[in-house]
Parts: sequence; C-alpha cells; structure tokens
Amino acid sequence: MEKTIIITGGAGFIGSHVVRLFVTKYPNYKIVNVDKLTYAGNLENLADIDRQPNYLFEKADITDAAGIKAVFDKHCPDGVIHLAAESHVDRSISNPMEFIMTNIVGTVTLLNAARACWDNALEGKRFYHVSTDEVYGSLGAEGFFTEKTAYDPRSPYSASKASSDHLVRAYHHTFGLPVTLSNCSNNYGPNHFPEKLIPLSINNIKNNKPIPIYGKGENVRDWLYVLDHARAIDTIFHHGRNGETYNIGGNNEWTNIDLIRLLCRIMDKKLHRENGTSEKLITFVKDRAGHDLRYAIDSTKLQRELGWKPSLQFEEGLEKTVDWYLANEKWLENVVNGGYQQYYQKQYGNN
Repeated sequence: MEKTIIITGGAGFIGSHVVRLFVTKYPNYKIVNVDKLTYAGNLENLADIDRQPNYLFEKADITDAAGIKAVFDKHCPDGVIHLAAESHVDRSISNPMEFIMTNIVGTVTLLNAARACWDNALEGKRFYHVSTDEVYGSLGAEGFFTEKTAYDPRSPYSASKASSDHLVRAYHHTFGLPVTLSNCSNNYGPNHFPEKLIPLSINNIKNNKPIPIYGKGENVRDWLYVLDHARAIDTIFHHGRNGETYNIGGNNEWTNIDLIRLLCRIMDKKLHRENGTSEKLITFVKDRAGHDLRYAIDSTKLQRELGWKPSLQFEEGLEKTVDWYLANEKWLENVVNGGYQQYYQKQYGNN
C-alpha cells in the first residue's frame, strides 16, 4: 500500500463518510478505522465497504495508551485523521468528565502514540485534528468566525475541544509534529445519530411525535452537508499547509425554527400529508444552559488556498437527507432501539 492512514471515530457520523471516501477514492491506501463503538459508533454505517481489501477495523479506546500504542505499532501509519470525540452538548452538561477524558486525554494519547511511532522521521507524516466552530463561542447578529478568531468556548463540550486544539498546536510547536487542524460548522446528512436536531426531528415527524425546539428557536447555525465536509477533510489532509488551521463552513445560516419549518414542509410532501401538518408538532422547550446564539464560518482561506467549496444548497441537501432516512428506516430503527450494537458482534465476534 502507498500509505496507511488511521482514522479515529470512523464508525461515527462524520467519520464513516470520511472512511468511505478514502477507502473508495484511494484503493492504494490502507485505511484503518479505530473506534471504541460508543452509542454513536455504528459499524452498520460502513456495511457497504467493510469487506474492501484496503479497509481494516480496530476496536480501541483512544484514552487507552497501551491499546493505542499497539494499534500504531501494528499498522505504522503515515497519517492520522482524528475525528473521535464526544460531541453532544447536552451530554457534556450532564457528564463533563466523559468529554474531558475522550476529547482531551484521548487526543494527547494519540499525539503521544504518533510521536513515538514516527520517532522524528516526520517526512511525509501528518496528524490531522478535526474540530468544531463551537470553540469560538457565540456571535452577535453580525460577523463570522475566521481562523484568527479568539477562542471563547461556552460549554464543557466546546471547552474540551478547544483544549484539544491547543494541545495539537503545542505538540507542533514544541515537538515539531506535523499537524493540520480544521474547525467545521454544523453537519447534516445520512447516518446522523438521532439525538441531533435534524435526524431527531425527521424521526419525530415520521412518528407524529413532538418536535422539541429550544427557547424560541432563534439560535442560528451554519449548516454543511456531511459529504462536503468529508471532501474538505480529504483536501486539507493532502494539500493543507503544515501547522495551519482551516475553517470549513457552508455559508448557509438558518435559525432553528426556520430550519424546522422547512423540514416540516419537506416531510409533509414526502409523506403525502397536508401542508402544515408536521408544523403542528413543533414544541418549544426550556432553553439549554449556555446556549450560544449564533455560529457562522468564514471559509475563505480554505476556498482560496485549496480550492474547496460546498457542492449543495441547503434545501437540496436537506431533501436528500430526508430521502435517505425514509429509505433507510431499518437503520433508524436499529439506532433508536440499540440493535445497531449487535452488528459488531455479528461481523467481528469477540475479536
């Protein structure tokens, strides 16, 4: 194989799309998916490519130094694309320590493993850390996050991701580790675990359940189709400059309430319901603690330097997302009832 790439969190939402892209686009790369298989790690996401000759799966916890060292010793990667993270803000409020361990300790564990494996033979190596726009805090009605925006995290989740970003940069400056970073806006698309806004709402609309919206639904997010994020990661991994950060965004801001109203109209059409039926399910609930008002990404640097840009308008991407969930009801059912966790045992037994 020309290269060996370890992708952490490759059974998750974004990670599975990155794994699929690399496995299919680079048949001469060995792609090693390292995932702990928490509630959000679902190997069914990769059922279509998991028998490809250039794909391998390693079940491992990124906070387990001995286990991660064994994976690195076994595969001697040329690159690491680090996506494994606890990412749901609500869960970080109820259990901050889990986020500290995975997002901070886990990242340092991987950095140490990469250093030891590469042993200063750094030519052609790359540690790519995938982060979030939430590290920048909250915007007012105007302005955008750039790569120069000061960090101002407001939740245990975003604070843990900000810490991991700083540590990756510290290993670059202190030890010369070749790194790149990216901070991305909200993703949507197929295979998204249905605790997040869009898949949760799709599932609830389909089952005529209330659609919970925090506060008055005025919070604004910049949305990016997940396959466009995967393409950006591919571009940055191969062509990004060492030590640099790239913001990835969809230039696609929506208030939560306007997004859900659009989703309701699409669902009414797809389910052959009278227009306005699904919107009656909208239910406003108590706002989340520390809920950031607005995120918006300026991805000019990525577009100018590396030629990447989003491929889909939001309305088109959202309709494609709805079509996928309606066509994959078994996947959704397995995720909701926990049946997806049986896939690992079926495919890999006790290995």
